[in-house]
Amino acid sequence: MSATFAPDLETRLTRYCAVDSQSDALSPTSPSTTIQWDMIRLLEAELREIGAEEVEVTDYGAVLATVPGTAPGPTVGFCAHFDTAPQYNATDVKPRVIRGYNGGDITYPDAPDLVLSPKDFPYLAEKQGHDIVTASGLTLLGADDKAGIAIIMTAAKHLIDNPEIARPKIRIAFTPDEEIGRGVDRRLPEDFACDFAYTYDGAEVGEVIYETFSADIAHVTVTGVSIHPGQATGKLVSAIQLASKVITALPAHTMTPDTTKDYEGFIHCTDMTGDAAEMKLTFILRDFERDGLAQKGEILTKICDAVGASEPRAQIKCEITEQYRNMRYWLENDMTPVELARDATRALGVEPISVPIRGGTDGSRLTEMGVPTPNLFTGMQCIHGPLEWISVQDMEVATSLMLQIADKAVSK
Repeated sequence: MSATFAPDLETRLTRYCAVDSQSDALSPTSPSTTIQWDMIRLLEAELREIGAEEVEVTDYGAVLATVPGTAPGPTVGFCAHFDTAPQYNATDVKPRVIRGYNGGDITYPDAPDLVLSPKDFPYLAEKQGHDIVTASGLTLLGADDKAGIAIIMTAAKHLIDNPEIARPKIRIAFTPDEEIGRGVDRRLPEDFACDFAYTYDGAEVGEVIYETFSADIAHVTVTGVSIHPGQATGKLVSAIQLASKVITALPAHTMTPDTTKDYEGFIHCTDMTGDAAEMKLTFILRDFERDGLAQKGEILTKICDAVGASEPRAQIKCEITEQYRNMRYWLENDMTPVELARDATRALGVEPISVPIRGGTDGSRLTEMGVPTPNLFTGMQCIHGPLEWISVQDMEVATSLMLQIADKAVSK
């Protein structure tokens, strides 16, 4: 593995993370936020700068490009998303690099009480001597998934700068709105135009993932009866109280993210807004199997019906919408891209890790829509919060993996 990728990776990651690009699940547009166009224009310009061909920005906000092939083989795609999670502040991100990490606790300049400790996160303890990138303590970092973008950009530039390296045609896709489950527009599979692809949206070095959650989203609207509290006797129906009953009726000790693990699914309320007149709740439903996912939808629907029946003057509406499905359902029928990535990982001296991830990627939707797309590691850790961090050296391994995949995809 070459160590020469570190400066480019570090520069790109810190530049990308400083750009605010949060998505917004309440927006109907694509991209869901206008600020994502700042990343779109930046990535379009950088792809042209490195010499990529067929650079294109679609009307749904994806950035596409081609690294020309120099040898026969399948067309291989690489994908990453540029939106950042709406669950935590991502405005005014200040990336910083801790060079030669000493193995101790990491503190944050803008949040003195915040501590990232290897005692709490053993993977960090393995990174002594690495260059660690974090934010300043008030925001997430955004390595999810700007690390994936930096990796793909760095590897693509290396291939374009070295045309003697044998590789098949490579397609690149950078997408909006992955964090809100809308990263794969129905037109993307055709526009991506590859035989199979990989998302760079994973964590620990060695991860080659082909099992993800299946996911639905539920929007619950509770409409009460509003009246002045001084005249409320026998008349007021508080939407807040009814919404609270829906929450407390959930099986809290067996089916929430913090009480489940491995192959166990959950029902999780992510947002609750409104007032005594009307409350809106958002739930994400997750399970690795279709039957389990359907069961969770039935549980939530029955709870809403029961709470609604307890107060006939109120209205409670529960609408469940499909988000994505476990990519395993399709990849297990043809493991070619998975085995190719595993072979490439071993060629770097790293043993591949294939464990189910308790989340999803653009690869979940792409795979379901006909483009087999396993997920690869970037190194990102503690995502969606102020402790988010990543090792530049882990990103180097991921960059070398992309080059190995390109090499092994060549028809020998």
